[in-house]
Order: sequence, then structure tokens, then C-alpha cells
Amino acid sequence: MGHFGKWPIGIWFCFLCFFLMKVAFVFPGQGSQYAGMGREICEKFPVARAAFDEANAALDFPISRLCFEGPEQDLKLTENTQPAILTTSTALFRVLEEKGVRPDFVAGHSLGEYSALCAAQSFDLATTAKLLKLRGQAMQQAVPVGVGAMAALLGADLALAQKIADAAARGEVCAVANDNDPSQVVISGHKGAIDRAIEMAKEMGAKRAIPLPVSAPFHCPLMQPAAEAMRDALGYVVVEPPVVPVFANVTAQPESDPDTIRNQLVEQVTGMVRWRETASNMFDAGVHEFVELGGKVLGGMVKRIAPDATVTSVVSIEDVEALAKEIA
Repeated sequence: MGHFGKWPIGIWFCFLCFFLMKVAFVFPGQGSQYAGMGREICEKFPVARAAFDEANAALDFPISRLCFEGPEQDLKLTENTQPAILTTSTALFRVLEEKGVRPDFVAGHSLGEYSALCAAQSFDLATTAKLLKLRGQAMQQAVPVGVGAMAALLGADLALAQKIADAAARGEVCAVANDNDPSQVVISGHKGAIDRAIEMAKEMGAKRAIPLPVSAPFHCPLMQPAAEAMRDALGYVVVEPPVVPVFANVTAQPESDPDTIRNQLVEQVTGMVRWRETASNMFDAGVHEFVELGGKVLGGMVKRIAPDATVTSVVSIEDVEALAKEIA
């Protein structure tokens, strides 16, 4: 066996790989909200409390009270959900940062892309909270309640989901909204088309189709009015180059040019969230530790995409302390 110094080459290789392994922070989208979110970490960490105070001031609304106490029905309103999840994720990020835990890459699912850009210092928290409040309002107003719908296709890959969507459209909108992992794809569009897709999914090869309890058909062409609203809003804010690479939803690649980031956020409103490719590309770039801040959904997707990756969910004080001990 070859040697390098006094140690076998194999040991040197393992030692080198340990230090070359990268960490990605990933930020969840809608569905990760719950009454009580963020309360525990704010009680212990002043830097977390400060994040909620910043968001409260920016929104001129006590988003902290809504996160800590609910009620659930108000927290589930899209215009509240989006800044609530952002603020909770950012609070956790700042606590980890204070403890010396920093990512090599960041990415977020749908609204989580804004959280990722905030973590990468492309936006400050106040600006991000305002943008997401507007985004939530615009997305809700783009389509009247009852006109659109979404469904998860389980046991279907992207190609099969696209076939089902095309077959179900029949002149209406039926599009792939989220390519989440190799066995879960979400479709979005007119309610009639989504209902047809659910009916035909199993006979076309999907394991199961589940209607999602959402208030609007996100990430499909019906969201074009919301995309225009975001184009206008993003035109008035400064986008700084990110300090760490941010993988974009619409390309599944990192981007650093501010104007391109701005355009991608507009495209994201109507475009497909390419999460499967995003996680795969980060793994290929050397990320073997994925840390989900403020949720427990993306981690499961990542494990189905990159089974050899380590996935950690950070929600509680115990999660924070365990990760800090492991990585810092």
C-alpha cells in the first residue's frame, strides 16, 4: 500500500474528503408553518428575537405574535405564511451563524428562495419580508378562490407527470409546478384539469394522486398577474451579489448576477420549482450535509434524491445545539 508521510494514502484521502465536504442550508416553502414557530428560540437567543423585531417593524404588523400564538387560520393565509416562514428560518440562521455554523451553499423551495437570498445577504430581512408579503397577496389575488387547484403525484417522475398534465389539460392550464424528488411531482392549474389529472393518474402509471389544501394554483401560468406584480416590486429594490452561492428554483444552478437573480424571481412565480435537480446539483458540487432551517419536508426529499447525503432538520433549541456541536 502506498504511503504519504507516515499515513497510508487511504487515510489521507478520507482526511482530505472530510475537510472538502460542503454544507448546504436549505429553506422550506409553504406548509412548514405552525402556531408556536420560532417562540422557543426567541426566548433563549436575543439574535433570534431581533430578527422577529425587524420583521415586525418592516411589516408594521406583529408577525412574531402570529408565529408564536396563531391562530392557525390567520397563519395559513398566504400573505402571512410567506413572511412568517422567512422570519423563522432567518432567526434560526442567525443563531447558527452566531455559533459559527455557516453554509457553503444555500437554496430554498419556492418562497424559501427568498429566505436563501436573505441568508446570502442579497436582501436584508426587512426588504425580504415586505417582498414576501406582497408576493403572498399577489399570488392569492391572481386567481379567484375555487378556480385553481394543485395535486401531488406520488410514484411519478417528471416525465410521467408531464404526460399526465398534458393529457388532463384539454384546453385548460395543467402544468408541472414542483419537481420535488424522483417519486413526487406536484401539478397546478385550473381545478377541472387538476381533477381530471387526479382521475387518470393511476391508470397512467402514478402510484397515487392527492389534491393539496392550497388556496391558489402556484407555479403555473395562471400566476402571471402575480409575476407582473413581483416584476414591478423587484424593480424598486437593490439586489446585492450573494456572499455564498444561491441555487435558483428555475435553473437549479447558482447565480450571482443581481439582475439575473431579479429576473429569476419573477420567472419563479409561474415557473417550475426544480428541486430534484437543485439537490442533485448541490450534491454533485460536494455538498454531503444538508441542513433544513425551520422545516422537516425538504430533508426527506433530499434523502430520496441523494441517499448518501446527511440531512438535518433544525427547528428546536436542541437541534441548534446539536448541529453547532457537530459542525462548528
